[in-house]
Amino acid sequence: MTERMLEPLDLRQLRYFAVVAEELNLRRAAERLFMAQPPLSRHMKRLEEMLGVTLFVRHSRGLVLTAEGERVLEIVRPLLVLETTARERLHAVRAAGASAPVVGLTTAFEQGVFAPLESRLFAVHGPGLRLERATSPRLVREVRRGRVDAAFVALPLDTPGLHVLPLSYAEPLLAVLPADWPEAASGRHRLSDLDGKPLFWFRREGHPAFFDHTKRVFAHAGFVPVFKEEPLEHDVLLARIAAGEGMGLFPASFSAISRTGVVFTTLVEGNLLGIRLGLIVAQGREALAESLMRLAEEILPSNCLATK
Repeated sequence: MTERMLEPLDLRQLRYFAVVAEELNLRRAAERLFMAQPPLSRHMKRLEEMLGVTLFVRHSRGLVLTAEGERVLEIVRPLLVLETTARERLHAVRAAGASAPVVGLTTAFEQGVFAPLESRLFAVHGPGLRLERATSPRLVREVRRGRVDAAFVALPLDTPGLHVLPLSYAEPLLAVLPADWPEAASGRHRLSDLDGKPLFWFRREGHPAFFDHTKRVFAHAGFVPVFKEEPLEHDVLLARIAAGEGMGLFPASFSAISRTGVVFTTLVEGNLLGIRLGLIVAQGREALAESLMRLAEEILPSNCLATK
């Protein structure tokens, strides 16, 4: 005859049993456990039925552990100690997570740019630190809502009501051309050289400050492209450029991406179009901003491409 397997262990029930075994009195045990006596009695009965043994002998003055009850108590005590230790350690993890900041990282730069900074942030704030990657306008909204404590964003950017610290790290924009365009053979262009070409670009409502900034540079350079709606994902955009559908303008760090069918070329107006790293926090969080700014200024200029 095959022996029936035990049901999954109920740690709460085992904890109840240990308290009853210590008190040897159901009323006192129920008081310790902040519960009524009848449900506690039912839990002990179910445990006895599951194990197939008698755990207690009941008499007028209370309870006495049977030999089987002593054995069960000896078995479960280390498990309950381990459960208590695990609970305390998990509470410490939660407490650390609650005290560590949530820091945003803009997707305007190629994410490898932030790798050295990320390592330092985790070293300073511990494993409770959480990073949120998103577009700069979305990070502005998240900081305003209190879901992100501070965010590294790309400037220029609309940030009313927030504390903004411009950093020294900046990147020019590069022209990313389909490899089969004749202009791809030249490594440097003026925007006017690409006038009339299809350009993947974003809608103004998505990023008005940067849209207006680039519009002024385009107008000054005499650059009037044929605008095409830009895909949200960088890999999709690069694929469509490789297919010859149009060109794009990317921050210089994206040139680290190797993609067949596209060519990164510098622009005379690249610095004018460029983006600068900034740090945003809600008013009253200036101390956090200063701390993060010092880390970024210490690390990024020596580890990432920066232009003046």
